[in-house]
Order: sequence, then C-alpha cells, then structure tokens
Amino acid sequence: MDTASTHVVCSDPGIAWKKDAVVAIEAPPDIDVDPDPAAVWPDTDSRTGICGAVTPNVVDLGDGRHRMYYTQIVPRDGFPEGANDYDHATTRILSSVSWDLVAWTPEPGVRLSPRDGGAGKVGRVVSPDVVALPAGGLRMYYECCRGAQLEGATIRSAQSADGLTWFREEGYRLEGGNYSAPCALWTGGETWRLYCSECGVGIVSALSEDGGLTFEREPGVRIRTGELPEEMLTAFAPEVLRIASGNYRLYYAGYSDKTRASILAAESEDGLAWRKVPDPVVVPGGRFDAAKCSEMCVVALPTSPGPAGRYRMFYEACDGTALDRRGVWRIVSATSVGNKDSADHRETL
Repeated sequence: MDTASTHVVCSDPGIAWKKDAVVAIEAPPDIDVDPDPAAVWPDTDSRTGICGAVTPNVVDLGDGRHRMYYTQIVPRDGFPEGANDYDHATTRILSSVSWDLVAWTPEPGVRLSPRDGGAGKVGRVVSPDVVALPAGGLRMYYECCRGAQLEGATIRSAQSADGLTWFREEGYRLEGGNYSAPCALWTGGETWRLYCSECGVGIVSALSEDGGLTFEREPGVRIRTGELPEEMLTAFAPEVLRIASGNYRLYYAGYSDKTRASILAAESEDGLAWRKVPDPVVVPGGRFDAAKCSEMCVVALPTSPGPAGRYRMFYEACDGTALDRRGVWRIVSATSVGNKDSADHRETL
C-alpha cells in the first residue's frame, strides 16, 4: 500500500453497476456461533441471520493479492438472536485474501477484537478503513461501540506493521457525538480528512494536521440525511474516492426506512460540497440483497488498468428473510459497466 494512492482512482467509477452472481464473504451458519476466523462452510448450511459478515474494506497488497478487512457479527452470551438483535450482538474484525477479487480465502486469527479495540469484552468494533502512513506501516480507523447503537459510538484507530497484527492507539480520533463508518483521505504532509457518519445528521468530516491522530470537526454537513427518498431515515457509511483528475466521487448508504437500504452516489470538486445523484446506483432486489444494500468499498480491477479502468464494489447485503426484513448479512459485489444511467444496467443476483 502507498499513502498517496489510498482511496485514489485513475477514473470515475461512475453510477452504473452490474451485480455479480457470487458471494464474496459468507456469514457463518447458525450452528457455528463461535467460528474459527479461518473457517469455511457449505452453502447448504442453515443461516437465519444469527451471524453475519459486513463492512468490507479492500486494500491492494502490491504482490497481486488484495486483502479484505471486514466485520463478523456473532451472538454474545444471553442474547441468542445475534445479528438479528444487533444492539446485543458482538463483532470482531477479520480478513480474507484474494488473487482475483472473486474468490476469497479467510486468514487465520482475529485482526481486532472488541476488547483489543477498546469496546470491552462484548462490545463492537466495526467498519475498518485501512490506510498507509507516510512514515511506513498501516493505520486502521474503525467504529467502536460499547453498547446500544443509539447510545453513542466513537472513531478509534490501531496501527500495524504487517496488516495482520494490530495495536490500538491511545485516545479517540473522533468523539463527543455518535460517529460511525470512517473513511480517511490523506491530503498531503501531516493533513488528513476523515469522513464519517453522525447519527441523526448524515455524513460529516473532520480535519487533522498532526498525521491523523487529532481531528477537529469541519463546519457544515457533507451529505445531509433526508434530502432523497432513499435516505429519509439515514445517510451514512461514506466511501470517498479522489479521482486522478482532481475531482471526488462518493458512494454512501441510504435507508428509506428500517426495512430497505440502497447505495447512493454524489460528486464534488473539493471533497466538501457534494452534488447528489438523484437515483440510487445499487438497489435491493436480488437473492442476497432482497432487503438492503449498504456499507461498501470500491477497488480497481487489476485486469483493466489505466484511465478507462473498471471497478468492483463490495458491499454488505441483507436478504430480508427474518422478522422485520432483517436476515442474513453477507458481503457481495457489483462491477462497473461504464458511466451511463445506472437504471439501464441493474441486474439481480
């Protein structure tokens, strides 16, 4: 990984995406509520949403492989519903590797546990965003929550020399509100901009001038909740990409209500003032994402380099098979098909 290329793309991935007919990261089955991080399971195993796999973050390892960091949701003692009762579930951050961005092999060990991440024994560490530091090594920004989601979450960070063993950094990168789903961009020197969600507000940003350790909220709201039908409940989980030309592309999740989520997009010249695309770019309706398409990341396909390259979007998908349109959360993907009207290219899994 290279600092200057983190969240930077050669061209605008655009607003047209075709869903891929494979699951990238599967949820553990109901019978394995304390899974080995490297476990794999048959597709035929029963899954009802007790466990889940969400919040993908893919980084290029520079040797032909990519590593995906993601959140695994499992039940905690006394609360058997697991991910279907998210406030009382616990999570941890794991990783898988791939040579082709299609088949993923889970890696042994836990990248970050709730205890090691500062969330207590049974809290939640969620939504990793891994960036390369100018002086070497890696930093993971993540959401840390010790209790119910509405009680408040903070943004914390950890460092690693190899991307596998992580050590939490002291203090908070952003606190004093209910913040989640971070995405960090290096803007040169010691300056970093952190985008994240603020509960009840939308997507906000904060600026650091000390290498990404101390952030101050910037004035205004980058993406305000409730301006489009698909985000009337919330707009959150930013994936911000700086295009080589200098402009910016943003993808984010929007919930119209508690039962339906889509992926939306916006564009900007400066990374602060954003123009929303009127229609969602990925909508629920397939086998695995019948109810919700949510937190995402975008990576360039290695087989299509250059200014006209294509991209793959990994996102968390909920099949809506449980009560109140909850269900099994898996990580699936879609591939860019050109910068055309997305409505012409939607396809269900």
